[in-house]
Amino acid sequence: MVSTMMNPTKMGMAGTMPTGMAMPAPATAPMMNSMMVPRCTMKFEKCQGGMKVTCTSDDQMTCGMLQNLCSMMQGSMCSCCCMMNGMMVCCCQLTMGMCKCEMTDKGVCVTCTSGDSKCCEMIQACCDCMNTMMKAGCTCCIMMNHMPVCCG
Repeated sequence: MVSTMMNPTKMGMAGTMPTGMAMPAPATAPMMNSMMVPRCTMKFEKCQGGMKVTCTSDDQMTCGMLQNLCSMMQGSMCSCCCMMNGMMVCCCQLTMGMCKCEMTDKGVCVTCTSGDSKCCEMIQACCDCMNTMMKAGCTCCIMMNHMPVCCG
């Protein structure tokens, strides 16, 4: 009895490679689902009816990226998260007020206010909390609709 092995490359099957040839390596690595978040200087301050967060950068490219992200995400939920050593220490979801974003010459100014006195108190307490965390060495990340728009 004679045994024959069939070699698909000799039979002319489409999509096969001749023996001894390796598959080529991909030209680029697979895409990761991440982005660079602009690094800014942040200032938290109380204002009439709530708080103001000013994010600034001297770098023109960083400033442009920050402004573009804020323009795209404007009108969505705003939150401030403080982290230390990569762990979240505090997160303030500013759902108790209306947040609006204004472009400045060096970045953006996010204002969160409410006409309700109790909501205003909560927003201003978040402002105090963020200031205390930043002074203690935390980094802060401003997010719109859970997407980071700047860190500082």
